[in-house]
Amino acid sequence: MLEQCSKPAAVTTQPYSLDFAYAYGRPQCSADMRAQPADFRVDEISGFEFAASEPAQQGEHVYLQIEKTLQNTPQLASRIAVLAGVKPMDVGYAGMKDRNAITRQWFSVYLPGRDEPDWHALDDANTRVLGVSRHTRKLRRGEHIGNRFVIRLSRLEGDRAVLEERLGCYAEQGVPNYFGPQRFGREGSNLVAADDLFVRRRRMPTRTLRGLALSAARSFLFNRLVSERVKADNWRQLQAGDVASRDGVSPTGPLWGRGRLVSEGMTYDLEESSTAEFSAWRNGLEHVGLQQERRSLCLYPQEFSWTFIADQGRGEELELCFVLGPGEFATSILRELAAVEDLRCRAAATDNYNREQV
Repeated sequence: MLEQCSKPAAVTTQPYSLDFAYAYGRPQCSADMRAQPADFRVDEISGFEFAASEPAQQGEHVYLQIEKTLQNTPQLASRIAVLAGVKPMDVGYAGMKDRNAITRQWFSVYLPGRDEPDWHALDDANTRVLGVSRHTRKLRRGEHIGNRFVIRLSRLEGDRAVLEERLGCYAEQGVPNYFGPQRFGREGSNLVAADDLFVRRRRMPTRTLRGLALSAARSFLFNRLVSERVKADNWRQLQAGDVASRDGVSPTGPLWGRGRLVSEGMTYDLEESSTAEFSAWRNGLEHVGLQQERRSLCLYPQEFSWTFIADQGRGEELELCFVLGPGEFATSILRELAAVEDLRCRAAATDNYNREQV
């Protein structure tokens, strides 16, 4: 959930604070987000669309490009499985897309030697099939180049000159590559589950919940390290003992799992100390079969542009356009810009409260 307007940064029950350090100082401006689904658009950049050849027009897997509104990716995948008469595991997709948005992404459906259903039976007010093709293999998680975002913020309040200065910094200097708050569940519930798993040794009731707990734990430990580097103002620059990203420009931090830290010196000491109080989590992640990986501390949005728009009904608006790679979060950009109130999250919380009172 994004930071609320005119309120302190949202935090979870200690010690799972999500109030990570800001690279450019805590934002002094505020704005609303997702007053309507069209304010948040995401287009998946699949990679094969821009390769030398299009997906093969033959193969056992049908590829569907679908535009969805107010649906999460697993929900739509389940609908596809039912229509095709296949098991849920036979439907693949490259990444999870926001529910409270208008998004376009690809799905694959395993249909060896079988006739295809009428895919346009999926079409309704919130679903539209845009394209159908064939491929020789299943679409798997992470098999996309990135995502193109168009985000419109409304009811901007604050100094426009300050906003423009920050926007210019993002394009040239990037922002801390934090995992977004959605990774941690509502009010940090996925972190509580991680503590249940690693400290209290409780069995997770489902594989899905277990996976969410593992992912949240790794992400939280990484964010703590990034926050310490931001406080020290050395999150962009390679230090002695750092491990560089693949482009050789940015420092990286560990995603905990099996294997020794490959950093050295002061960097090694910081990577150890920043997560020392969560040693049970680190040990647990090492013993569940996850291999240790590295992730860049810096996020550089590509094709970054912005436009201020005057709207009589919603005050001054700001439209942001940028491309992010897989695993990079738009919230990392927004949190540095303004205290953003996500109106869809507020509406969902109100709906849940009202249902509980019935």
